Amino acid sequence: MTTPAPGHGPEQEHRHQHREHRDEHGRPADSAGQAWAGKSIPSHAFTGDTGEADTAVLDALVRAHSDPGDETELDLMAQVASARWLVPIVTVASEVDESGLHAVDTRSDMAAVTLTSPDGSRALPMFTSLAALAAWDPDARPVPVRAAAAAQAAISEECQVLLVDVASPHATVLRPSMLWALAQERAWQPSHHDAHVADAVRAAVAAEPDVSGHRVEAGGPAGAGVLRVVLALEPGLDADRVGAIATRIGERIATDGETRARIDALTFALETAR
Repeated sequence: MTTPAPGHGPEQEHRHQHREHRDEHGRPADSAGQAWAGKSIPSHAFTGDTGEADTAVLDALVRAHSDPGDETELDLMAQVASARWLVPIVTVASEVDESGLHAVDTRSDMAAVTLTSPDGSRALPMFTSLAALAAWDPDARPVPVRAAAAAQAAISEECQVLLVDVASPHATVLRPSMLWALAQERAWQPSHHDAHVADAVRAAVAAEPDVSGHRVEAGGPAGAGVLRVVLALEPGLDADRVGAIATRIGERIATDGETRARIDALTFALETAR
């Protein structure tokens, strides 16, 4: 199910009305009529979880939210990767009886939630605690998961980011490079410090004889995740040739999916070779 995200765009989220299902004995049941009582739900190693937030995770979220930068984001990602997360699922009508005065849900299913921003990008929400989840939607049911599982689910739902504790003062977006690092269960690095990215940029630049040198650096405000490639060019190149060089380098970098997964955004800057 896709709903617009509070705080992730101006739209308001859409809610589904649903009827409680019962089995033949009147007990609460799922949409197939099977009673919930007696069902076994896998614990996924979270037996005894009280639903409270990990204080180390909360501290890292607050620091990254108030003072974004390489160090705070590295600490945040280390905490995120090892924490338990709650992913919400909600009831969605799958069959509706419209024969009467009012439409009535006759069958409903449980579905994960994705959030859509005005530009069409999608996010999977996840929460540090039951309280944080309830602040966003008290009717959503929590599913405890590892960060890797949440990230893998987000990718399968074609989400570009993870959205943490969306209704809280420390609501935080985990960018695409962070999402992919979690899904692949590898340590995250800012792209301008990532050795794999450095090698990919070096290979992309090497094919250009008019580029005499280059460097990579952070390309935006702290926490923006932009990689800037600074090219040192031979003098006398016109604008068209410069633009073509940057385009070819960008295309070579983008060709490698692993490199793409480690870069949130890419920009170029130019300097004249000495």
